Amino acid sequence: MKKAQANYLKQSFSVSFEYKVFFTSSLFRPSNNLFGKFIQDNREGAAQKILFVIDDKVVANHPQLLAQIAGYFKEHNAIQLINDMLIIPGGEQSKNDRQSFDRIVNAVNLHGIDRHSYLAAIGGGAVLDVAGYAAAVAHRGIRHIRIPTTVLSQNDSGIGVKNGINYFGKKNFLGTFVPPVAVFNDDVFLATLSDRDWRAGIAEAIKVALIKDAGFFGWIEENSYPLAHRNMEAMNHLIRRCAELHLEHIAGGDPFEKGSSRPLDFGHWSAHKTEQLSGFSILHGEAVAMGIALDTMYAALSGRLGLEKAKRVIQVLLHLGFEITHPVMDIEKADSPVLQGLNEFREHLGGQLTIMLLKDIGTGEEVHEIDTGLLIQAGEELKRLEQKAFPEKTLQRHDQQPAFYV
Repeated sequence: MKKAQANYLKQSFSVSFEYKVFFTSSLFRPSNNLFGKFIQDNREGAAQKILFVIDDKVVANHPQLLAQIAGYFKEHNAIQLINDMLIIPGGEQSKNDRQSFDRIVNAVNLHGIDRHSYLAAIGGGAVLDVAGYAAAVAHRGIRHIRIPTTVLSQNDSGIGVKNGINYFGKKNFLGTFVPPVAVFNDDVFLATLSDRDWRAGIAEAIKVALIKDAGFFGWIEENSYPLAHRNMEAMNHLIRRCAELHLEHIAGGDPFEKGSSRPLDFGHWSAHKTEQLSGFSILHGEAVAMGIALDTMYAALSGRLGLEKAKRVIQVLLHLGFEITHPVMDIEKADSPVLQGLNEFREHLGGQLTIMLLKDIGTGEEVHEIDTGLLIQAGEELKRLEQKAFPEKTLQRHDQQPAFYV
């Protein structure tokens, strides 16, 4: 008897991704050959171009940057620089509407940036996100170079594989998983950050340390004073170790988040909603610090984490000058606005709710249910602790140091 023929064809293939994260100082100093060598080593023909998209806050803090870039490419001329560099608004506003995205795509079209050319983005995480999204969808993929300029983007968002913009009032509703071809971390950009931006990026380092590396958390604990007081050597160490842990995670079993597990989003279910509810007046890192505090206290109240260890986490956050709660995070009943973040988290993951909680410092545990009653208790405890730490708390006291440590 003739064997029945299958009524389908099957295709299976894998694609390998590789990119380097470089650490340097004064990237566009003519004598710094790092960027020029990267371009030269990856040159493909004489028609390659590079278009820069730059955060307007970076331009304001580094007014010579455009001239420095132009001068650099006069000496390192293996590729054609598009002199009309695109300046877009920094901060979350660049992701909240289509204007910045459309401007980048229009510039790609106007200047003939093809799949062998480069779109290089210089800025904080939001600008890198929208530029990366534009690079990923224009021509189905333009080579994207990231040059992060904040602590948060150098140790977390800028070195990863995610790109996106906000839509329907939801964080990163539209986005892609596309790695950059290279990342260049330049510590010169960190020197001009505000104290809030400097501190905010430390939250992501605390996050990854708490779920992956107890020794690194201990280092942050021991170095909280120099970190809070803008010691560059300490910050460079923090950024590099945090970047290493993130890259190790990305190289694991689910880099494009096909499943419902996102351990690196520890503390983020409430953080994303807190940002939105505050009209993005709360920085991402500040919201993550609050989210870490809430989930850590919840872990302690639910019997997963020892109370003394939870207090260590809260103390580090306070010592660094973070707020650990905010009125928009108040949880009073099952329909409190911040709890919508749980449903949006579940929807964004595309499966069952999966929240990372601590079972020990350096060790996380995934859970699939959250007890609203315990969350209410956790929120109340954080308010009590913050009132002790900041007895004269106001809504605008981001640069105070706490009067009380847990």
